[in-house]
Amino acid sequence: MKHLLLPLLALLLGACKPPEIVAYQAKSYPYTITTTVGMITDITKNIVGDESLATVSGLIGEGIDPHLYKPTRDDLLALQNADLVFYNGLHLEGKMTDTLEKLAAKKPVHAITETITKDQLLHDEEEGGHDPHLWMDASLWSQATSVITEALTKFDPDNTATYQANSEAYQAQLAQLHTYAQESLATIPESQRVLVTAHDAFGYLGQAYGLEVRGIQGLSTESEAGVKDIEDLITFIIERKIPAIFVETSVSDKNVRALIEGCAAKGHTLTIGGELFSDAMGQPGSYEGTYLGMIDHNVTTITNALGGTAAGFKK
Repeated sequence: MKHLLLPLLALLLGACKPPEIVAYQAKSYPYTITTTVGMITDITKNIVGDESLATVSGLIGEGIDPHLYKPTRDDLLALQNADLVFYNGLHLEGKMTDTLEKLAAKKPVHAITETITKDQLLHDEEEGGHDPHLWMDASLWSQATSVITEALTKFDPDNTATYQANSEAYQAQLAQLHTYAQESLATIPESQRVLVTAHDAFGYLGQAYGLEVRGIQGLSTESEAGVKDIEDLITFIIERKIPAIFVETSVSDKNVRALIEGCAAKGHTLTIGGELFSDAMGQPGSYEGTYLGMIDHNVTTITNALGGTAAGFKK
């Protein structure tokens, strides 16, 4: 397979001068948009609205970890053939980042986190980078939505009114979701507002909605949790009398099970409060396969497992 990918990479990333002021614009419909993770795919579909204007396809599906994902030959072809490309940035797409950045010399490629200011970003001292999981805060994700809207209107100015109207309607839903998350998570008893998960993907959720967040692994699932990390977390859980921790759909539950066993050995009962969506959404066609459904599921699951009360988001 490697010998097949090399010529394609050469074609895709071939040396060329970055375009000077080039007016990339839609010449026919539907034009093609390729995205990386499902959360971006879903936003883009909502803003495009009419499938006769553009087809939107994502590369990384449900249950797949983008930190470890390696692009396939079909992915490279999709990127080469796309008219517009949207990705998260902040090294979420780890092994694809260089490809995406070089592709930007040949066509409109946008990191949707590009307008988020540094003071809004969480920084990880150990890994030396910014936390890429912005979608855990619905208000920050609304800002990212604006990047997609602006890119679409520049590429297809004839349909600016459609894109802006769709964006405003979607951002109104995001505002409602943000309020739901604030109100629901605030019902958790203050002493139990601690979220422990498989990896550190929920920092923005904690910052926005008042939870202390601990991940067994770091920001990227490429990092490994050491024995001391596990032992320290077991001590923390017991001292804080935390009743539940959470597994993630796109991350192995091995370390979570180790925590439960470690706590049990010291007389503390720790349960799995539910399965959360971190780096990937649910199955296509399901409610959890949408961004709104993903965050609703997470907020509702966390709230109820940690002693609060949440009935579910009402759009």
